[in-house]
Amino acid sequence: MWKYEKRLQFPVNIKKKNVQMAKYIITQNGGSNGELAATLRYLNQRYTMPDEKGKAILSDIATEEMAHLEIISAMVYQLLDGATAEELKEAGLGSQYTEHGLGVYPQDSNGVPFTAAYFAVTNDPLADLAEDMAAEQKARAVYENLMNLTDDEDILAPLSFLRQREVIHYERFKALYEEYAEKLLGDKSYLI
Repeated sequence: MWKYEKRLQFPVNIKKKNVQMAKYIITQNGGSNGELAATLRYLNQRYTMPDEKGKAILSDIATEEMAHLEIISAMVYQLLDGATAEELKEAGLGSQYTEHGLGVYPQDSNGVPFTAAYFAVTNDPLADLAEDMAAEQKARAVYENLMNLTDDEDILAPLSFLRQREVIHYERFKALYEEYAEKLLGDKSYLI
């Protein structure tokens, strides 16, 4: 099903260590609105789509979310490159360092570990797609918030790319939602 290319979907070349920004960006790894939650949400929801088109769209976007997870992980590793235990402690990452060293562990910026409770699979294509649209909008908002926390172009470039992909995913889910609302219910009142 997948073909793995051994390169990032968008290049990450961060030159300056920034432990605090790494702490913020990790939320897009394991946070409730992050890339891991999106990947697992779409991979599980695809089975309840009523046709191959819906399954394919969710599979495609889930696969891309995995690529985004790689980008986020690369950003965190590069932002932590050369960080000392004291710098990690000062940035509020002392507990993370104790358990995981400089490894990227799926958690949010507050240190709350990832949980599958962040997403739902309802067996209702419209409910699932409505959740997916909301998830993409929340991820977009998080990327915009992250962008507001830095002026480093090496950080802004991949964040901007990721933000734009969230917009595109939202549009794809919205089009599929509208198609299913009309096809499954024959009712335009469900259209967003």
